[in-house]
Amino acid sequence: MKPFLILQLRPEAEASDDEFHAILQKGGLTEDRVRRIRLEREELPPLDPGDYAGVIVGGGPGCVSDAPEDKSPMEKHIEDEVMSLMPAITERDIPFLGCCYGIGILAHHLGGAVSKERFGEPVSVVRAEATEEGRADPLLTGIEGPFDAFVGHKEAVQALPEGCVQLVAGDACPFQMIRYRDNVYATQFHPEADGEVFALRIRIYRDKGYFDPADAEHLTEAARRGNPEAGARILRNFVTRYG
Repeated sequence: MKPFLILQLRPEAEASDDEFHAILQKGGLTEDRVRRIRLEREELPPLDPGDYAGVIVGGGPGCVSDAPEDKSPMEKHIEDEVMSLMPAITERDIPFLGCCYGIGILAHHLGGAVSKERFGEPVSVVRAEATEEGRADPLLTGIEGPFDAFVGHKEAVQALPEGCVQLVAGDACPFQMIRYRDNVYATQFHPEADGEVFALRIRIYRDKGYFDPADAEHLTEAARRGNPEAGARILRNFVTRYG
């Protein structure tokens, strides 16, 4: 059985570890079924993404739309490493699930517009709903009607890249989930998140420009009221389909 490759980008060890365990828990995975690489502190070794059941990319504080001179060396390293895998993933239709940062990576690689011009969302739980194409997609099996999506992003996809299908839309951000070809997916929301995961991130990132620090307590309470089941089901469906 092939393992899943999990690529993580968060420079804060506490946030990275929490995200990793959330992906395992929500996806129904165990550590012996994955290979974890923390790109903020490791070089990406030579590898073939086709040797893995699927590639899962976590979120992070970087933005692909930032000017090169505004990116720290770490952010540039992370972006370059993830982008180096995208030609093989998209050309060979290798199973991929990019979470938050991953939708920017996928759209940017495909030549789509990613920017902070429109569709950014503060740290929050928003309502999202599958499109007609999304309701027929296997990763959204078992999700009926609108659902809670855990979001927080400064940049967003501005228009659907060529070759992509819009699977999930939201009121403030139309491209909450997209698919390229048959097996390459990305979400703007965090499918691994729940109220406690977001409570930790709110504490860690309260001064990173995602929200007014004075709102941290209110945002934490709101996150804990969110229902994480739909995001967890998407992760489980991905693992079940490709594992």
